[in-house]
Amino acid sequence: MFNLFKKKKKIKVNLHSVTIPDEGWTKVSEDNEAIRWVNPQQSALIVLHFFDKEPDIPTAQDLDYLKKFYRNIAAASNGGTIETDIIHIHNIPCVKTIIKIPQEETGMAYIASITIPFENCSYVVKIQTDEIGITGMRDALILDRLHKVGEVEIDEENMKNWFEDPYDPDFKQGTLMNKSEQEKYDHEFPEHPLSIARSLIKSIAATIIFKKEIKELPSFKR
Repeated sequence: MFNLFKKKKKIKVNLHSVTIPDEGWTKVSEDNEAIRWVNPQQSALIVLHFFDKEPDIPTAQDLDYLKKFYRNIAAASNGGTIETDIIHIHNIPCVKTIIKIPQEETGMAYIASITIPFENCSYVVKIQTDEIGITGMRDALILDRLHKVGEVEIDEENMKNWFEDPYDPDFKQGTLMNKSEQEKYDHEFPEHPLSIARSLIKSIAATIIFKKEIKELPSFKR
């Protein structure tokens, strides 16, 4: 009868309870909390993190709240939101984000991530791709195209209908997403860092593997 009063045994998970495909990536470091790879063909840093503590995201259910949350995080670094979404991986609600941050000299760094939250721990897959060399070609070509058809207006002081947060047209802080960063243009610029980040995060979401112990973890309720 005393078995009824025993504490539940904590389910043991670790970094290797989740695996992502490493299709030709080069592992550059590993510790108890993260594995880091570089993709030599695409100049992308890929990291799988394990956090053995309560997740620091506010929710995995309220998408409108998450859009505001990540919009403000990006703007605090003078960046902008490209995408915020709730996706399901093996029936677990996960938070997918893509933000951009201006680099010191020129161009953007794009950071795509998937947060996989549980009650007392979380996993985060993060991809960072940076604009290097000659930057701004994608922006310039699409801007010229949209200007010619009248979708974007350019005058001496600014560009109308070019920069805009994808979810709130009234939000004006940070470096806002521009029209060329829409997903529909990725196929025209497959080597652009944003196209690479989007493609990689989508591929990882579709192929990530959870070991048995992951599926036994208490879910994230918020």
